[in-house]
Amino acid sequence: MANAQEIKVKKGGITYHIIPTEKFKTNTLIFKFKAPLRKEDATKRALLANVLQSGTQQYPSRANMRAYLEDLYGASFSIDLQKKGEYHIISISMEVANEQFLSVPEPLLDKALNFLHEVIFHPLVTDRAFHPEIVKREKETLKQRIQALYDDKMRYANMRLIEEMCKDEPYSIPVNGILEDVDPITPENLYTYYEQVLNEDEVDLYIIGDLDPEAVVRSCDETFSFTERTPEHIKDERTFDRKEERVVVEKQEVAQGKLNIGYRTNIRYGDDDYFALQMFNGLFGGFPHSKLFINVREKASLAYYAASRLESHKGLMLVMTGIETKNFEQALAIIREQLQAMQKGDFTDKEIEQTKAVIHNQMLETLDTSRGLTEVLYHNVISKKYVTEEMWIDGINKVTKEDIVRVANKIVPDTVYFLSGMEA
Repeated sequence: MANAQEIKVKKGGITYHIIPTEKFKTNTLIFKFKAPLRKEDATKRALLANVLQSGTQQYPSRANMRAYLEDLYGASFSIDLQKKGEYHIISISMEVANEQFLSVPEPLLDKALNFLHEVIFHPLVTDRAFHPEIVKREKETLKQRIQALYDDKMRYANMRLIEEMCKDEPYSIPVNGILEDVDPITPENLYTYYEQVLNEDEVDLYIIGDLDPEAVVRSCDETFSFTERTPEHIKDERTFDRKEERVVVEKQEVAQGKLNIGYRTNIRYGDDDYFALQMFNGLFGGFPHSKLFINVREKASLAYYAASRLESHKGLMLVMTGIETKNFEQALAIIREQLQAMQKGDFTDKEIEQTKAVIHNQMLETLDTSRGLTEVLYHNVISKKYVTEEMWIDGINKVTKEDIVRVANKIVPDTVYFLSGMEA
């Protein structure tokens, strides 16, 4: 990366990614645990992410953990979940002050590594079971989180589109798991799953900051020990039999209809056409100057919002709009027209340049934070490709109008999902 060289060191069952940079006054440490998305594991995995934040042998409560982080000059710590393509990823993140900027020369990075070791290897466990009260409490929290999705109709419509579109594919499984799968989880079977994560997941640790790479690798080596493993990689399936676009209409008491459309792009992160696909999405619905925004929202005044986004590791493009129920047919017709216009090359050189500039700025903004930088680098782990920042920017700059038109013609409509009001 510009200003930051990624140094990769594989040791046993973990890969260290050290990014020395003077850009930040803090050191950021981010663990990534990656496993294939599976229905039988997804809910346990979501619960495990909650439970690991709730206490360890040394810091048996969240309050104890917070107090220790305060002592580390206000270090931050969090665990979250992501779905990238058909992988389920637990991210354990910590940000700690760089001691060279403090008057007290304490080895804060080593303390942060030890804290993460405590969280990962010494959770609050008795007799091969997690603490029952913690499990009980976090199950309720997880249920609320899953339920909240049903109450947020924008997110709900997106989830339902993916459920319908990817019915027989792991990608249909929600990132926080499934409501009816929460109750059967016990402290014992959650612990068994935790052991599976430790022994089988693909583990990467990103450490970013003004630091000495060799010293960091030595510290990591002394702190962590993961057994050798051969992580499971998902086969890249790209053949879909959908002969024609499916239309699914669901009625609920909603003030505003949600029209979401799923397309297969058949292009993944790291493919030759990937940069052209990014450009296509920017012109089609990714930005305020895009066709969807201007034609569906501004000109026709049909939508409260209209945008498209890519799911780069799954080869999908998702369109999201909020409309009045009565405008369903008209909005759908205009969206289809915009795709046809893109396929015919109905966009200007000026719009191309504008889109390149916005993508370029977005990339620089993302790289301006240590977490953003980690996410960009981690795409390479998921895709098994190697794309640097320079390759990104160069790739976008080289995209021609012909490239965008070619990609536009590869995009296949798959599923229309409409969450309609009851009046229809």
